[in-house]
Amino acid sequence: MKYIGLKIIALLLISFCFITCTSEQVKETETKANYSQRKLELDPSRYNVAFLIMDGVYNTELTAPYDIFQHTIFRKGIKAMNTFMVANTLDPITSFEGIRMLPDFNYLEDDLPKIDILVVPSAEHHLDSDLEDQAMLNFIKKASSEAQFVTSHCDGAFVLAKAGVLNGVESTTFPSDIAAYRKMFPELKVHEDVLFVHDGKFITSAGGAKSFEAALYLSEFLYGDSIARSLARGLVIDWNLKKVPHIVIE
Repeated sequence: MKYIGLKIIALLLISFCFITCTSEQVKETETKANYSQRKLELDPSRYNVAFLIMDGVYNTELTAPYDIFQHTIFRKGIKAMNTFMVANTLDPITSFEGIRMLPDFNYLEDDLPKIDILVVPSAEHHLDSDLEDQAMLNFIKKASSEAQFVTSHCDGAFVLAKAGVLNGVESTTFPSDIAAYRKMFPELKVHEDVLFVHDGKFITSAGGAKSFEAALYLSEFLYGDSIARSLARGLVIDWNLKKVPHIVIE
């Protein structure tokens, strides 16, 4: 009897674990399904700003311009910005520093909204394997051709150059990667000792914490000095474009 009782208890425990695990799997599946069907509401009166992310994206090059551009919705009398993230998946993306985030659109499968401003932060493999990702390069090429502005931060310039969109455009990148950038793309005119270069629709920046400066510059270009200073104050940044080493190609 004791053996039978233990057997029954064991069966009950197995059944309970099976039901619990199955329930959790169903919940996870439902969560993913709900997320994949989620529709991001974009205000049609604003600029659409797409941030290209992938595993290994660096936090600062993503969050610095995101902070600046997202805060435009709190300023009156301007055409503010819708900010969202695009990737080659809707599964969680893990930054180089370990932050997990969810993309808003999958550029391989979704019908994307019109992209007015494309932001390309740096990522861990922008100097090697990412340059072989033809689907990503095709997305960059298409989005760049339709966007009003394209900005890169740090080594994001490498994937822009590899996609061919910087042909004939003067640019810059992360200071310690300038030599590699020139070697890989000898046909490009590359500037050093500046925080960003603005040539036509392209703004390439040195990246890091100076990604804030490039984003504030675009904000000043679009909205004027007072709005840019207001955005900077909101993030406790001392902004004065005249003091920022940069190049604007006329």
